[in-house]
Amino acid sequence: MGMHVRSWVAAVLAVAFAVVGAGTAVAEEPAPPLPVGKTFLDGFAHEFGDPNGNALGTNDWDCVPSQERPDPVVLVHGTVLNRHNNWSYLGPLLANEGYCVFALTYGNHADLPWPLNSVGGLLPMEDSAQQLSDFVDEVLVATGAEKVDLVGHSQGTLMPVWYVKFLGGNEKVDDYISLGPVYEGSHAFLLAASFELFEHVGVRQDVENLAHFVGCGACPQVLAGSDWIHTIQEAGVYADEVTYTNIMTRYEEIVLPHTSGYREAPNATNIVLQDHCANDFVEHAGIVNDPNAAWFVLDALDPGSAGPLECVFVPPILGWSPDPTIGNPTTEDAVVVSRPGA
Repeated sequence: MGMHVRSWVAAVLAVAFAVVGAGTAVAEEPAPPLPVGKTFLDGFAHEFGDPNGNALGTNDWDCVPSQERPDPVVLVHGTVLNRHNNWSYLGPLLANEGYCVFALTYGNHADLPWPLNSVGGLLPMEDSAQQLSDFVDEVLVATGAEKVDLVGHSQGTLMPVWYVKFLGGNEKVDDYISLGPVYEGSHAFLLAASFELFEHVGVRQDVENLAHFVGCGACPQVLAGSDWIHTIQEAGVYADEVTYTNIMTRYEEIVLPHTSGYREAPNATNIVLQDHCANDFVEHAGIVNDPNAAWFVLDALDPGSAGPLECVFVPPILGWSPDPTIGNPTTEDAVVVSRPGA
């Protein structure tokens, strides 16, 4: 009988210790935030170290969207860039904010050896749009999400118009956020004027065919006045089902005029950075490393989540970010953004 009592007491004590131990277990430490790149050079360095890899924070195919962040974010790079070098800043920053982040390299000549095959945004934009469509479908299947949010830069703001308007992207995209958008085409470096002259003398199509032949079918398409621009203008750049945010800088040198990305609509918000942060002198390439632009990206993805806008001084240096954080001294003349339905 004594043996049974001792066994019973030992069992009770074991259960008690287990309960106490479970109640006092140390919570698992959260993973430290990913390092956020400051320039395109960070992306290039990472790519050279692992050409087949991805920008930090991107393409985790086991990522499960949370209730707070239900839409995966798909990053769409610009011309001659790729999933590495365009997103060394926003890729890890968005991942640190709890988003499932994905990025593709599109429009590259995949049959060429590295590093030539890493140069993206060269194929005709119709082809690249199909690549984006296939990639979004893969993201939706992997994550179980219903829709994605797109964040694009330069050509990555223009090519997805084709996907949304003509390839069913209107049913799969929730937010469409553009950095340095170019909906009207660009007049940079007198290229558009040159192609208008080619058209006047009847050789524009021949020159465009030559550009395609030498490997950059997208190059003439992004110019103001191209057939491609005319096509999307006639179809309408926006889709009613999608919410658009256009983020521009007055100090553009590629998208000229910078208002090429300014289009009003009930489902669109247009932001010129210098209307909100007078101390921001960022140009076209640097906008993807700009903390002020990043604040507007975060606010577009989840309005109100980014806190107050605290403007950072950004000098006019190619692709340079002064601080990979959002919090910095506030300028006194910041303008409040009004979003559709706000």
